[in-house]
Amino acid sequence: MKLIVAIVQDQDAPGVIEELMEKEFRVTKLASTGGFLKAGNTTLLSGVEDDEVDKVIKVIEDNCRTREITTSLLTVSMPGDTYIPYPLEVKVGGATVFVLDVEKHVRI
Repeated sequence: MKLIVAIVQDQDAPGVIEELMEKEFRVTKLASTGGFLKAGNTTLLSGVEDDEVDKVIKVIEDNCRTREITTSLLTVSMPGDTYIPYPLEVKVGGATVFVLDVEKHVRI
């Protein structure tokens, strides 16, 4: 058995969850926050049999899209306390997926 931990953008999460449930995979949704943009994202947990890992990853790939956004990160422009917002285009979306071995699974 494997535990799949998928970190996806909040916008992509509903589609991933809906399709996983349609295909009868169990999924747990956790709210999380990314470190770079300090923006909300969703962490999904799903325990699956070894031969179903690729099916779950395919669902994630089909529902998570990368896109570019413009954000303003604060950068120092001069010594001291002066800050000027600097617009920056960054890619967001997609997913980060971890597949972990499960030593024991108990369903109560």
